[in-house]
Amino acid sequence: TMDADHSKSPEGLLGVLGHMLSGKSLDLLLAAAAATGKLKSFARKFVKLNEFTKQITGEISKSGSVRALLFDISFLMLCHVAQTYGSEVILSDSNPPGEVPFFETWMLTCMPEEGKILNPDHPCFRPDSTKVESLVALLNNSSEMKLVQMKWHEVCLSISAAILEILNAWENGVLTFESIQKITDNIKGKVCSMAVCAVAWLVAHVRMLGLDEREKSLQMIRQLATPLYGENTLQFYNERVVIMSSILEHMCADVLQQTATQIKFPSTGMDTIPYWNLLPPKKPIKEVLTSVFTKVLEKGWVDSRSIHIFDTLLHMGGVYWFCNNLVKELLKETRKEHTLRAVELLYAIFCLDMQQLTLTLLGHILPNLLTDSSKWHTLMDPPGKALAKLSVWCALSSYSSHNKSQASARQKKRHREDIEDYISLFPLDDTQPSKLMRLLSSNEEDSNILSSPNRSMSSSLSASQLHTVSMRDPLNRVLANLFLLISSILGAKTAGTHTQFVQWFMEECVECLEQGSRGSILQFMPFTMVSELVKVSTMSSPKIVLAITDLSLPLGRRVAAKAIAAL
Repeated sequence: TMDADHSKSPEGLLGVLGHMLSGKSLDLLLAAAAATGKLKSFARKFVKLNEFTKQITGEISKSGSVRALLFDISFLMLCHVAQTYGSEVILSDSNPPGEVPFFETWMLTCMPEEGKILNPDHPCFRPDSTKVESLVALLNNSSEMKLVQMKWHEVCLSISAAILEILNAWENGVLTFESIQKITDNIKGKVCSMAVCAVAWLVAHVRMLGLDEREKSLQMIRQLATPLYGENTLQFYNERVVIMSSILEHMCADVLQQTATQIKFPSTGMDTIPYWNLLPPKKPIKEVLTSVFTKVLEKGWVDSRSIHIFDTLLHMGGVYWFCNNLVKELLKETRKEHTLRAVELLYAIFCLDMQQLTLTLLGHILPNLLTDSSKWHTLMDPPGKALAKLSVWCALSSYSSHNKSQASARQKKRHREDIEDYISLFPLDDTQPSKLMRLLSSNEEDSNILSSPNRSMSSSLSASQLHTVSMRDPLNRVLANLFLLISSILGAKTAGTHTQFVQWFMEECVECLEQGSRGSILQFMPFTMVSELVKVSTMSSPKIVLAITDLSLPLGRRVAAKAIAAL
């Protein structure tokens, strides 16, 4: 039916689509398509159907309502597919230039998704002002929405600007609550897609408002989410409301969580979305993080509910906040068995976004702990040793998966830190002291040794440079600079718990090497560090020297021979 010519029998097509909406038919069809690899081609059929509804030549009343329903059902189905299976399923690889389908354009620019923050003032939400004015007038003055000759794709693009005008009028007392009810009834009463587009903008708008400014916007979302049960609604309205409610619930989840707002969505008849509204309202997210981690540590394993809470907190607080506070929790532990358990649990939790959390841990948190003498006491055994272990595990895991380019779809979705940030933090040119080295020198008596602009290139020469590893990559850059910092600490005149931490870090690197891990992060270690490491009693053996130097390089072999001779 979907492959047939839609212009020949639109009523027959509508009957089939209406049947698909009932019960679990749509979800079963989508699951079958996904399981057989046909989901993308199945979704494209709805995109084409949605485009077909732009044709309005010589339209009469009945064909107007059929076209409105075909647009609405195809739009709702595509939203549902994008939310369930990801927006990539909808996107076409081969659209002719200038002919991107309406739904693709709307989805990319206007549809809220996890990890995508929309700007409510973006040009996509500001279409032609004359179209907006006529839509506002239609919504405010008509007893119900007209259907004949309506360009629904234009209505959906104009509704956000119309809602802004209506909202401003309401807030300034020009419109009463009764007028707002009539307008929202017009929006949701015939074509549910209008309500979806309106709420999509309101969600972006609410995020930008202060606590005391949100009430009317949230009230409008509540009005649009409540179905209109009247006699004058179009065919399959109850079925369309079910899928609309599911879409709106997905769209509003984050913003309702953040604003501690309750909106009762109608029972959709679908399985409830698990682990939503997990965070207690009005409780600081730091307290939530601490209490959940404490419970997980007591149990000794991370259950699925806790994983969803951690994921929400990571999304809300950001990578640095999340990583920094969990490291603080680890450093509070004083019992050895608890710290070892905490390391294993944190490693599991960090898998939510291993790449970004590793960059933050090795590039920001460790350098701050190692260069601030007021924090050195936190690095004592056992928590300091546990942090060293966690750092090595994360570094090895990120480096191996990074090299294989096996970033998960979730990691691709998350906003990757800008490479330029790492370049400014850690300059490539070794003749300029990096910010990290300047931080270090501020806590050292002999700062000239550590951060003098005249430090010779050979003092930081590593195997990675001889192998011409790209230093434009954030992870390589962070690892290279962490080893520079470690080298400086080992060669400094003063020692402390931070020196002990560095020794534990290197011991863990060697232990992971012995266990068969590639240990490729050691290629970022300066060659001059080998002679400093063999002075440490636990690392003064030929076996360890051979393990930590790159014997494939002539310089590596010379450095190893010199170090072994000095043992």
